[in-house]
Amino acid sequence: MSEQAFDLVADANCRLLVLGSFPGVRSLQARRYYAHPGNQFWKLMSPVAGVDLVALEYDERLVALVARRIGLWDVAQTAQRKGSLDAALREVEARDLRTLAAQLPHLRAMAFNGGTAFRIGQRQMGANPPVALIPLPSSSGAHAIPLAAKQAVWNQLGAWLQSSSPPGPNMPSSSSSLRSPR
Repeated sequence: MSEQAFDLVADANCRLLVLGSFPGVRSLQARRYYAHPGNQFWKLMSPVAGVDLVALEYDERLVALVARRIGLWDVAQTAQRKGSLDAALREVEARDLRTLAAQLPHLRAMAFNGGTAFRIGQRQMGANPPVALIPLPSSSGAHAIPLAAKQAVWNQLGAWLQSSSPPGPNMPSSSSSLRSPR
């Protein structure tokens, strides 16, 4: 049986969209992004957002991200998976990321949390994506590289939130309500 991913957390001011592959078992049970205590997502995003997201309640975390022009979503709409590892994903129905990018006028970059998310997202965006596509080391505790090494890469996301575009292959494109997982 296929599981359903969560709704988009973003508004029309989103500059940076962080995309995972598909929620893990703990997240699906809690109906919350990155609910597993071993997942380092909220620690990694705290310096990028400039606020201690770990210290906040879940709904406050989402509000803090959106207030800082950061969106959150997954590349898969539905999938089957035993356990939480991306290697076990089957029957993946990918999201239409190109259409979403066209609907977010300030979007500059899509950052992909892990290799599976990046592969699916890159396929969906195709040749000549309208925004920068940024691969990130997975925030999963199962991705065995030190937190400090992950953080060094994740910290670079902050540049995409600035008023001018960071150097590199940025190709910016051209309902303002917060949506939360149901």
